[in-house]
Amino acid sequence: MFDLILYQPEIPPNTGNIIRVCANTGTTLHLVHPLGFELDDRRMRRAGLDYHEFAAITQHDTLEDCLTALKGRRIFALSTRGKRNYSDVIYRAGDAFLFGPETRGLPQETLDALPADQRLRIPMRPDNRSLNLSNSAAIVIYEAWRQQDFIGGQ
Repeated sequence: MFDLILYQPEIPPNTGNIIRVCANTGTTLHLVHPLGFELDDRRMRRAGLDYHEFAAITQHDTLEDCLTALKGRRIFALSTRGKRNYSDVIYRAGDAFLFGPETRGLPQETLDALPADQRLRIPMRPDNRSLNLSNSAAIVIYEAWRQQDFIGGQ
């Protein structure tokens, strides 16, 4: 129903947790290389790779390859530099959510390539840097799925 794109993820447990979220929501996960770890990393296995068989995971050499594969979909980039609140969007089946690497976020040129209303943020208290990547992904995916009345869930 939805697609979640991790652009150059760096921390294995975050990706492992996101695999678990994707498996439990029916979201397809797209991993854009280079990855900061091996997919068989023990820390990732502990966090969620045991859900790997229940999740749809696709790997892409570049972000351009990924976006080409998702052509025609609305792509929403999540960033602390986004201006629109993620909960102000009416999501549709087929929407995709793009997250950047944990230590640096999405490149500015990637953000600039998207319409301003597709650059989203998750509100936080002032003077905080960011939320954990896997928490952010879960917040957004569950809001989008909620708007679809949790179709396919029980």
